[in-house]
Amino acid sequence: MSDTTEKPLRAPLRVMLLDDDPFMLELLHGMLDELGSFEVLRETCARHALRTLPVDAPDLLVCDLSMPEMDGIEFMQAAARGGFAGGVLLLSGLDKGVRNAAERLASAYGLRVLGSFAKPLPLNALRGVVEALVATQPRFGGHAGERG
Repeated sequence: MSDTTEKPLRAPLRVMLLDDDPFMLELLHGMLDELGSFEVLRETCARHALRTLPVDAPDLLVCDLSMPEMDGIEFMQAAARGGFAGGVLLLSGLDKGVRNAAERLASAYGLRVLGSFAKPLPLNALRGVVEALVATQPRFGGHAGERG
């Protein structure tokens, strides 16, 4: 007897990686590859990422806090003004106090911050963030009412 229940097709989770360091972008992309199938967008320029954010509409934005021209805080503020609705993961080589303050600010802007971590991001931390995000997304079988 065969199972005739069809599961709906789901597009892969779309992730935008924003970091001015190409090596860090490559490292994060490789980590995502280890976790599964994702549509990954890589940006080294915050201003360019901000212009493409509404069009690309990532489910998850992984953002460095220390970038030239426009830092992560300025980027988060502009992304919030633009109506970005995806989850946000903040990364920085700066100390925990700075990361926590950035997390509070991004939340105050109305963004859904899923965490802030020191670089390099541990694979298990990225896995936890991705799993939490998927669990809250209806198109991935989660429940939109659950927010973490």
